[in-house]
Amino acid sequence: MLLQPFNSGSLGILKNRVVMSAMTRGFAAAGHLATLDMAKYYGRRAEDGVALILTEGVIVDPRGDGYNNVPHMQTKEQAESWKPVLQRVHAADTRMVCQLWHCGRISHADFTGGHAPLSSTTAQAAGMNRQNGKPFGIPEALDAHGIQEIHSQFAQSASLAIDAGFDAVQLHCGHGYICDQFLDSRVNDRTDAYGGSIENRCRFTLELIDRIVREVGAAKVMVRLSPSRMMNGLYDWNDLDAMLTHLVASMRQLGVCMLDISCANADYYQTSGRVLRQIRKEWPHLLIGGASLTQQQAQDEIANGWLDAVTWGRHLIANPDMVSRMASGQALTEFDVSMTQTLV
Repeated sequence: MLLQPFNSGSLGILKNRVVMSAMTRGFAAAGHLATLDMAKYYGRRAEDGVALILTEGVIVDPRGDGYNNVPHMQTKEQAESWKPVLQRVHAADTRMVCQLWHCGRISHADFTGGHAPLSSTTAQAAGMNRQNGKPFGIPEALDAHGIQEIHSQFAQSASLAIDAGFDAVQLHCGHGYICDQFLDSRVNDRTDAYGGSIENRCRFTLELIDRIVREVGAAKVMVRLSPSRMMNGLYDWNDLDAMLTHLVASMRQLGVCMLDISCANADYYQTSGRVLRQIRKEWPHLLIGGASLTQQQAQDEIANGWLDAVTWGRHLIANPDMVSRMASGQALTEFDVSMTQTLV
């Protein structure tokens, strides 16, 4: 089943169930533009057989940046720089989804034009920013106007991405970034309509989803969540079951029909695999995840109905020909962190 075509719903017939996960690479050109090297990088995976590619995170506004040399989607020039990438990927009959991203407090003034990062809170994120070797910045808590500004930034970026030719957009609502900073009660210490109760903590994200659905249509919206991940041990949202129940029901009401449950570099079965088993009961639409699965595990998850398609990240950095290797039974090259230093 893994390597056979299937009907994904909104994205149509996909040539198989192999998905390239979104991975920050940091090879954008000056002006945060996509490059011809990026076209080759994504194109190689598409031409080998990857059916669906989720782009690296694409920043919706300079104040939402937090990384070196990542692409932005704020201007028409930035959007059109992706056209050579899309042309090559689409020529291989592969779909491509633009992941829209705002880092929130996982940033520093070095990346935000000298401004404080924005967040649900004024509490500084723990740890060091690996991009500049400094502590994360002390954030500014968004007021109601600022929240609407960020929603508008995402909407503008979504419109630009769809106009450029992307098949859909993915709202990055996981991994501790801006949406997660509202969803996570350990971070969100607000006392207004965006903090406190489950419904209030979900409000920022659900209002964002609603705005993007109205901008580009529900069929072109995917949502990424990471309710459970490894972060100095197993890290789950508080009120996990109730949070998922509310979010899934609300997303279905908004018409969303594509969901990516991400665990990043973590054991799938302890994190996202456990979460999506709860979600699947109430989610009949496209559900993707995986990241760390073997080929046999991926096939089992699909056969048992837990996943519709399977995401891989590091394996696809190490193996541009991963689909061919899977089809022929050839062993995969092991990922090494040195592989992230080049874009091939």
